[in-house]
Amino acid sequence: MKRNIVIAVVTAAALVGGGTATALAVAGDDDDTTSVTRTDDDRDDDRDGAPAPAAGKVTAAEAIAAALDHTPGTAVSAELDDGSWEIDVLAEGDAWHTVRIAPDSGKVLGAQQDDEDDAAEVRAALKNAKVTAEQAARTAESKGTVVSVDLDDDGDDRGWETETRASGGDERDWKVDLRSATVTADRDDD
Repeated sequence: MKRNIVIAVVTAAALVGGGTATALAVAGDDDDTTSVTRTDDDRDDDRDGAPAPAAGKVTAAEAIAAALDHTPGTAVSAELDDGSWEIDVLAEGDAWHTVRIAPDSGKVLGAQQDDEDDAAEVRAALKNAKVTAEQAARTAESKGTVVSVDLDDDGDDRGWETETRASGGDERDWKVDLRSATVTADRDDD
């Protein structure tokens, strides 16, 4: 009976927590113990508010260049996430790819084709653009270490949204103009 209650409580906690968890209840004659194994999804939740991983030797611009060497197309975003750079590339024929780049060596760790349906919107936003994601990353480096670059293709204020981290760990958001490469503070997140 105790074992059933322990299993039910652990299962309910896993469901309420929203993450995936594996619970194993082991009952002995006099000793009831419960072991819970967490997955990477659960650990990601614990990192909210914690500093992102260090950028390593490879800059955002270098990671974008390496991704485009591997998968030709238009880089639309780059983010240092879970220990690697993840670059989204819109290739010919509206095919989307995510290319993962090692932050310490610049080597391609893997690539996969993604299912996205906003290729027409992205191409329309970039139609008269003169600044690429790589150029936006290089421009934003003057504000700190770039940890992400993303195309903002909504509304009239289109541009590259960049996030930088200063040597003290402070993160700031910047907007890089698609035509002039002018960097301004991103007021949307204030």
